[in-house]
Amino acid sequence: MTSLIEGAKKLVTRGSDISDRVLALGSAVTAARGHLDDAVLDQAEQVVTKAGERLRLSADHTVVALGGATGSGKSSTFNALAGLDLASVGVRRPTTSWATACTWGSTGAEELLDWLGIPPRHQVVRDSMLDTGREKKDLEGLVLLDLPDHDSTEVAHHLEVDRLVKLADLLVWVLDPQKYADAAVHDRYLKPLASHKDYMLIVLNHIDEVAEDRRAGMVADLRRLLDLDGLEGVTLIPISAREGIGVDELRRTIVSRVADKAATRARISTNITEAADAIAAYSGLEKAPQLTDADQQELREAVADAAGVPVVVAAVEKAALVRTKRATGWPVTSWLSRFRPDPLRRLDLDVRETGRDVVAKARTALPDAHQVQIARVDSAVRGLSDQLAEHLTRPWSMSLRRASIARLPELEVRLDQAVAATDLGVAKVPLWTRAVRGLQWLLLLAALVGGLWLLALALGDFLRLPDISSPEYAGVALPTILLVGGIGLGLLLALVCRLLVRRSAKRRARKAEQRLHGAIDEVTDELVLAPLSRVLDAYRTTADGLRTARG
Repeated sequence: MTSLIEGAKKLVTRGSDISDRVLALGSAVTAARGHLDDAVLDQAEQVVTKAGERLRLSADHTVVALGGATGSGKSSTFNALAGLDLASVGVRRPTTSWATACTWGSTGAEELLDWLGIPPRHQVVRDSMLDTGREKKDLEGLVLLDLPDHDSTEVAHHLEVDRLVKLADLLVWVLDPQKYADAAVHDRYLKPLASHKDYMLIVLNHIDEVAEDRRAGMVADLRRLLDLDGLEGVTLIPISAREGIGVDELRRTIVSRVADKAATRARISTNITEAADAIAAYSGLEKAPQLTDADQQELREAVADAAGVPVVVAAVEKAALVRTKRATGWPVTSWLSRFRPDPLRRLDLDVRETGRDVVAKARTALPDAHQVQIARVDSAVRGLSDQLAEHLTRPWSMSLRRASIARLPELEVRLDQAVAATDLGVAKVPLWTRAVRGLQWLLLLAALVGGLWLLALALGDFLRLPDISSPEYAGVALPTILLVGGIGLGLLLALVCRLLVRRSAKRRARKAEQRLHGAIDEVTDELVLAPLSRVLDAYRTTADGLRTARG
């Protein structure tokens, strides 16, 4: 990645963002995998790969490819630019499917030529022993390719041309007066590459074979055809490679492109823009929707209802009320209340001596989610995904829908486990109830002592035992005070504690509800909201990357 950025810095002028755009397109392609059509993404990935490779290679060289039909004078143009007879001309052209390369400036060119796939035997370094030392150095950094004839009967020639057209920094199409209107070149190359006109030159060769009074008309007719191809404003130069007409103008044009790297920059930029536009046509560029708390509220409430949270909370309040009453009530009535069924035990959510959640059966006694509750959950999930996908394209809408329902079959079991694993907070009674319980037992003990004392006195009278006097207080016998006071104060204390018991039960129910909602929300987040968030993050990364890649 670092070498890619360094290559981009060397390749382009100050203020350019080529490297950022390549990286942004790569991140968009990666994020869109699994959501958009792989065929579109594969093409963009190839653009990223080729652009990255080109940036890592020699930034000091510009690859210029000469393409044309048989007899167009393409090889003559190649020789005229090279200043040497390097390419075979006319009937002497070989049947090889390889391009010929001439390089000005060998430093760093070897790896570039290898990337282009040019065999060593088809490479010539222009500043070599072939030079006399008097040649101009204005083409320093040029890699000139003579492509096979695009209209050749050999399929290998077509494949080689198609391959190198995608890799060249500047395309020079050499046409001739006889076949400049040939549909083969217009339909297969010029028209499809119209968006790449910034790194394209059109050369009308053999202009010397056209009468001088017809040359302007022929050039105008070719310009008309190019405009129909979408190549308005593309550079058009009439030349004669054999007579040298226009060759200097062509050379100057190429020199200027090589000097400022305009061709390389334009080619990479256009490829990136085209690839980004192709993805944007499917993906869209709308701002990524936000998954807010308000959006999630209906879903969370529906899932909590389906999980039986209201039922469990009501049972917790009743159980807390029963257990706290039992702890603070008169011991006799508390003992009798043990024969009443516990609300939580009915739901198999009993917390016994361990003080932690559930018996082995978990919550199997909780009623199954009603069809209405299930429909509410499904409606909430569907509504949330539809709301998020409102302004997104169909592929992302479908991804959101798939993500929202992919793990719904797990929901019921996971909710059971979540409720079962939640500490409902009713295992232990409040500390203050222990003091009340101790006081109740003291009052019961006083009542028992008073009752037994009175029974002993009555038995003594019956057996005519010697008179046994009992202490008095305010004229009332102490045994009577103990009996009546113990029972009366115990019942009164139980009644007074009922107010505290109700408040304690409600407080415990609220805490249990908070804990249950927390556990249910974790399941909801994992099974529904997290998958939705991942799709939204992928879309956000894709859209941001495409906007950057499109410049």
